Amino acid sequence: MTSYSDIRKSIEARKEFCASLVHTLRNEIVARPGLNAFVELFDDTLDVDAQTADTRSVAGNARGLEGMLVGIKDNILIRGRECTAASRMLKGHRAAYDATVVRRLREAGAVIAGRLNMDEFAMGSSGETSVYGPTQNPAAEGRIPGGSSSGSAAAVAAGLLHAALGSDTGGSVRQPAACTGTIGIKPTYGRVSRSGLISFASSCDQIGVIAGTAEDAARVLHCISGHDTADATSSADPVTAYVSAVGKGVQGLRIGIIRECLPDELPAAQHEAIQRSAEVLTSAGATVDEILLPLTDLLYPVYAVIANAEAASNLSRYNGMRYGHACNDEEEFHTAVMRNRSEGFGREVKRRIMIGTYVLSAGYRQQWFEHAARLRRRIRDAYRQALSEVDLLLLPVMPGPPAPLGELMEDPLRMYRSDMYTVAANLTGLPAISVPAGRDGEGLPLAVQFMASAFREDLLFASAGVLEGAMQ
Repeated sequence: MTSYSDIRKSIEARKEFCASLVHTLRNEIVARPGLNAFVELFDDTLDVDAQTADTRSVAGNARGLEGMLVGIKDNILIRGRECTAASRMLKGHRAAYDATVVRRLREAGAVIAGRLNMDEFAMGSSGETSVYGPTQNPAAEGRIPGGSSSGSAAAVAAGLLHAALGSDTGGSVRQPAACTGTIGIKPTYGRVSRSGLISFASSCDQIGVIAGTAEDAARVLHCISGHDTADATSSADPVTAYVSAVGKGVQGLRIGIIRECLPDELPAAQHEAIQRSAEVLTSAGATVDEILLPLTDLLYPVYAVIANAEAASNLSRYNGMRYGHACNDEEEFHTAVMRNRSEGFGREVKRRIMIGTYVLSAGYRQQWFEHAARLRRRIRDAYRQALSEVDLLLLPVMPGPPAPLGELMEDPLRMYRSDMYTVAANLTGLPAISVPAGRDGEGLPLAVQFMASAFREDLLFASAGVLEGAMQ
């Protein structure tokens, strides 16, 4: 699909286009039944929304995202629509209201195309734990599309959508973007409202954007950013001009490559991607140097304790009593709750609940959770110090190429290790972006990641714009 930024020229010329895009979308979904990116296409509203967009465009009243086709990850509420977080536990649950991000997209003229597949309750890095079945990777046949926002990345990479919303708790926007050759941005914690997002780990969760180009991602992020009275953690800091930042360049910026994130065991292709990116940035006027950043080896262990503890707490509400999966037999309360949760949750979700419950249990809370919380503060301080000396950090997104389908499901520890370079942004609350960086010798997508200081998403888009232009 042509990027929205290019189609925008047709909008400004008052040409009709959205209805034809919807027609193409339907045909492509029928032609690619195995992709499994959508769990629900909004057939009942697509034509009406497209016609509205076309009418406004012809009348010269186009809004900022008029006619842009956007998909929504299945853990973000859309009023009147089922929202299941790809879990049997929430099958049949319908949202009572729109998430703030969905409301803002509608107000900007975007056409909400449907709900997108994901790992169950956003727990997974491969797109294979969904109750709807695994998502396929259109950019690397037979390989995982990354997770947990697998459907969001696959739909954009396949050209079905201009952009999609995902959630990023430990890399779940950036990782699938890296696996599919798309742009994925996780904004600063609080930059985008979490009202209407089904929680995984509340102190790490952040709604992000996956798009085919940096400019499209910038348009969507600008639309959904800003303070929200429905979310006490959302920031009132002003939103900068992200779209214009894409073409701003990196002249004079200081960029640090984290040496600890380039171990010898990292595949040669990943080292080369970082090196090529550094050369492009240097040619564009940036200064690139290696830096040391302590505590890097503790990032994933700290994240695993905190995220799973918060997940166990957040998921305790799903017991089948008020909503969610409920067994039909009349049983004693505790037996019914145990059965409801056993039947409703998948294997990976149960594993993380068990880990989280353990680290919060009597006798272990201080040893594990409180110790991890103290280390988290030290990690945050280390990254803030590093970003006081450089403007951007450059590092890999994943420790290797997209794995073959099924491999990570048989090796959970390997799946968890695939988050080792992405969790820093979630633990620290800092913004980060995944940018395509070519392909390896087997033709598999490569990507690099930039991190910036809080609320400096403009620098992320500037660097992404430079790299994107050089890789085309």
